[in-house]
Amino acid sequence: MAQVFDRSSNALARFSLVLTGLIVIALGVALNELQRSPWVTKQGQRPDQPVPFSHKHHVQGLGLQCQYCHTSVEKSSYAGIPPTKTCMNCHSQIWTNAQLLEPVRDSWATGRSINWIRVHDLPDYVYFNHEIHVNKGIGCASCHGRVDQMPLMYQENTLQMEWCLNCHRNPAKNLRPTSEIYNMAWAGASSDNPVWCTTTQNTYGTGVPTAQGVSCVTKDPSGKNPEVAFLQNPPRPGAPAGTNGEGPMQPGRDSMGAGNSGFASEPKSITALGTTSSDVGAIPMPANYTKFTNQVDLGHFLMDKYHIRTANELSSCEVCHR
Repeated sequence: MAQVFDRSSNALARFSLVLTGLIVIALGVALNELQRSPWVTKQGQRPDQPVPFSHKHHVQGLGLQCQYCHTSVEKSSYAGIPPTKTCMNCHSQIWTNAQLLEPVRDSWATGRSINWIRVHDLPDYVYFNHEIHVNKGIGCASCHGRVDQMPLMYQENTLQMEWCLNCHRNPAKNLRPTSEIYNMAWAGASSDNPVWCTTTQNTYGTGVPTAQGVSCVTKDPSGKNPEVAFLQNPPRPGAPAGTNGEGPMQPGRDSMGAGNSGFASEPKSITALGTTSSDVGAIPMPANYTKFTNQVDLGHFLMDKYHIRTANELSSCEVCHR
């Protein structure tokens, strides 16, 4: 019987198997790169908005705070898109005839909302809560980038699961004092720009965000006017709120408890957070500040004081997928 296949067929068969494997690998790499590309993630893209709103002009130029427009960022799962009324608070007085603001005036006159195009749009199966991130020391710029330098808003990061997990596995690198949440230029603690932090009160389990029990400053508090924390005597049982069991504040006294003589007969304590109380017998003590010269140490300190969960707990599926 004559031989059907030539001897070279064995080499061709082996070559075809190798070639098929290389094609599969190349296809996988290409699809992976495509899935990470801005064409899919929309990273860096500036969508055409009904009004070319400039964050750079309003934030860096005019000094508007983030909360002025995004009113629910600290108390809700979403930051909120400002209503037309927020725009008209200013533009009913300035730039009243500007052509680029015609959609704003039309929305105000008709009551129809402006159809803004959402820039940071997560998949519907992902649950993201602005409130918990802001109240646990994650600044706006950590996710949204330097918004104050964006003439037109764009997506700074990929917003993919890998990007989220990188932070959840090591949140210390992005944590900051709550006083710096809206500071777009915050770069973290370093040897050139150290940060001093102290614990002013224990808010854990009180319903108050734990981050509010920590006070941090960027200037050496051991100078001429260091911040001072006070130890307060607890009120006596049955005493009215706001007193120390010695009775309420006497009529005719000012907010600091001083009478006509100008001296405070009921001394108030001042904490490093700036709150006051009328407890009598407050003992002033210098706040015990800790100096941090790198972001890693500062981040781990804040993780402990903010009572942030461990990396394994933050990386579990139910954190983001509900």
